[in-house]
Amino acid sequence: MSYMDDLATFVAVVQAGSFTRAAARLGVSKSALSHAMRTLETRLGIKLLQRTTRSVSTTEAGQRLYLAVAPRFADIEQELSVLSELRDKPAGTVRITASDHAVDALIWPRLAHWLTQYPDISVEITSDNRFTDIVANRYDIGVRIGEDLAKDMIAVRMSPDLHMAVVGSPGYFQSRTRPRAPQDLLEHNCINLRLPTHGGLMPWEFKQQGQHIKINVRGQLVFSNMLMTLQAALDDGGLAWLPRDRVAPHLASGRLEMVLEDCAASFSGYHLYYASRQVSPAVALVLARLRSA
Repeated sequence: MSYMDDLATFVAVVQAGSFTRAAARLGVSKSALSHAMRTLETRLGIKLLQRTTRSVSTTEAGQRLYLAVAPRFADIEQELSVLSELRDKPAGTVRITASDHAVDALIWPRLAHWLTQYPDISVEITSDNRFTDIVANRYDIGVRIGEDLAKDMIAVRMSPDLHMAVVGSPGYFQSRTRPRAPQDLLEHNCINLRLPTHGGLMPWEFKQQGQHIKINVRGQLVFSNMLMTLQAALDDGGLAWLPRDRVAPHLASGRLEMVLEDCAASFSGYHLYYASRQVSPAVALVLARLRSA
């Protein structure tokens, strides 16, 4: 038996007041119990128990040890009981990291009304474009496009492929020639997105003559999230490179116009990912909900 096992056995003996009753409670033999107590006294170099044929009592040192350790074992038992309840009744905080587009388009629409069914589950969502190590940063779930996933993660696709669009407002195009090729963007005022992880600006990607190309655009504005990039484009602030589903309502209303559609890039859709199949009931429920269409 380990040191902790011996201490737990000692507490059980004192509480039972007899080796016979303690042995029955613990499901071990009386001789094994006596051996454990002798081992503990030898380790500590002090006598802890006074034995008679009918009962067991503590010495002064034994009583002091009992008063010190018994409450701690009681706390452990209580916490284990709480954990058992959590297994049967999903509860706790589920932490999610995702891009702002994924939160807006996928995560929040799936959780918004569903969460009311589980008042004991709390969800904390961090939305940015940072490529986050969910294990090191203690997140339960991450959501990113497929190409950005670590190879050792368990991943489940959440969305179709992501199609990009270069858009500008009618006001922006009033005094400018529309770009006909990706390279023409170098002559335009483009709204950049900064990547927090690397500190650089995100290049705009296109398909041209069967090849993927990247253009490092320039402009007056740089943002760290897509929401402000979209708003700036709506306010005649320049051209923006955004997921097509995010700009679709504004294309339909005429507030934005799309250019370079014939060479627009596509990416593998959003995936949710997590580190282990051994997750809490709360995390398992949120994962199931996010996987649903």
